[in-house]
Amino acid sequence: MTPHPTEPPVPHASPAEVFTRSLDLLLAKDIDGWVALWAPDGVFEFPFALPGAPHRLEGRDAISGYMSDYPDHIDLRSFEDLTVHRTEDPATIVVELRGTGRAVATGRAFDMPYIQVVTVHDGQFTRFRDYWNGALVADAFDGEIPVGAARSGEAR
Repeated sequence: MTPHPTEPPVPHASPAEVFTRSLDLLLAKDIDGWVALWAPDGVFEFPFALPGAPHRLEGRDAISGYMSDYPDHIDLRSFEDLTVHRTEDPATIVVELRGTGRAVATGRAFDMPYIQVVTVHDGQFTRFRDYWNGALVADAFDGEIPVGAARSGEAR
């Protein structure tokens, strides 16, 4: 039986299981469920963040604020070419994938490659480094990606 999207994380879940669950929640546009996968002091980092966007979010509340309007702007349709690489640290995986979807405002499709370095403890994300290049999808959003603009309380 599949748990309800907003059920709490499973403490014994592997990093790959938590990551896969997070993709299902994003596709379901269940942002509250996705945020619930984060440890209260989790850190979400964007090493290649666009100018004006945060490079680091600290804590579940900051992550929730950042993601709250995500489905209003980005309609994710699928994740393709998913490859999970295990590391010497059993709590950390490196993931390669492509996210496909459309920009809500323009209706234009996008296909975004990602590399993500994810650390999970007790079934929750504690650190998530999201390596993506906004320039690759800027055309779908008429040059300006509306998600991720800096908000108060976010580190740059």
